[in-house]
Amino acid sequence: MHKLLTAVALMACLLLDTAGAGTTPAPANAYVYIGWPNDGQTLPAGRPFRVWFGLRNFGVAPRGVKFPNTGHHHLLIDVDLPPMDQEIPNDRNHLHFGAGETETMLELPPGKHTLQLLMGDDKHIPHNPPVYSRKITIYVK
Repeated sequence: MHKLLTAVALMACLLLDTAGAGTTPAPANAYVYIGWPNDGQTLPAGRPFRVWFGLRNFGVAPRGVKFPNTGHHHLLIDVDLPPMDQEIPNDRNHLHFGAGETETMLELPPGKHTLQLLMGDDKHIPHNPPVYSRKITIYVK
């Protein structure tokens, strides 16, 4: 009986560890980052600026293409990470790059802004474990 309880407890811990994450696996060493602009950078208002996405130990595939260890970028602007077990929202704060893009031009109003990348699978759901960048802050003046 003790072995059965131990096995049940172990299974519960494993389920809790991955609860709230999508079902598409990602390697533990997958790494996404914002290559430009830099954290703390000030950018001129009224002009679009380039944002480019970096990725290591993971590949890019368009929406609808299910291939191991791949996904596509989502740029989060001025928001926190969404729920990791649901489709990433598609609005002005959650930009989807479902064609496999690795950069974009962005224009933001003057002020302080945050940017963060989150990889999504073929259905726009974060991977397990989720692959996301650190959040950076930029200033538009």
